[in-house]
Amino acid sequence: MPTIPPEQAPVSGPRPREAHQARQVAESFGSDAARYDRTRPAYPDALVERIAAASPGPDLLDVGCGTGIAARQFQAAGCRVLGVDPDARMADLARRSGVEVEVATFEAWEGGGRAFDAVVAGQAWHWVDPVAGAAKAAQVLRPGGRLAVFWNAFQPPPEAGEAFSAVYRRAMPDMPFDIWARPLDAYAAMCAKAADGIRQADAFCDPEQWRFAWERPYTRDEWLDQLPTFGGHTQLPPAKQAELLAGIGAAIDALGGGFTMGYATMAVTAARSGAA
Repeated sequence: MPTIPPEQAPVSGPRPREAHQARQVAESFGSDAARYDRTRPAYPDALVERIAAASPGPDLLDVGCGTGIAARQFQAAGCRVLGVDPDARMADLARRSGVEVEVATFEAWEGGGRAFDAVVAGQAWHWVDPVAGAAKAAQVLRPGGRLAVFWNAFQPPPEAGEAFSAVYRRAMPDMPFDIWARPLDAYAAMCAKAADGIRQADAFCDPEQWRFAWERPYTRDEWLDQLPTFGGHTQLPPAKQAELLAGIGAAIDALGGGFTMGYATMAVTAARSGAA
């Protein structure tokens, strides 16, 4: 989904903060945790099954688990899941759906001697320092255990993307980047950064990249329900958010009241190397 972090914004001048340093954005999603859980899409079953099959056992740590969207999918696939998330509001909702969660940033989280067969992060690894996060994952993974980080990258049909971009230019002219312009490039950059962090941690086999294509139709109301959960949108003033929602709603009406969003779920994954 459109959760493209600050470093993807084309800006001049000093380098912007890395996404993992933008804590006020990273920890803002819990302001409406129920909406996030209700509207954010899950991940392809093929991805979940492939990660589970490539891991040496069922014990899985879900980093930035949020409300438990991915965690519940891995539980359904037979995994024993522990979540870690910095937002107590998100963690509370995940617990209510049957996911065990500890509240902490991953960099500060203490494993307490526990070991896992897989460490995963869905739509969250850009909020983690890519090198420190990979090193922490290596510390808690069993030999041969798998680190897998992944994102749902959106691919709107051209007419929808163009219409949405026009709305953002009117409603948010100061926004430093267009989330609808070449979104796959932005997610590819995040994957490359994750892969570089894994290599720098020097504890994994060479990372692989996996990709899964799928689609989901949206009605006008379904898309408008999800829109406020996007990164950065959670902090918009109410009047500005209302203007944006009205503009996007009108754009979808002009498209016939709905559209089909294309997705590419992009994963970076590597097995922990070394002996026990």
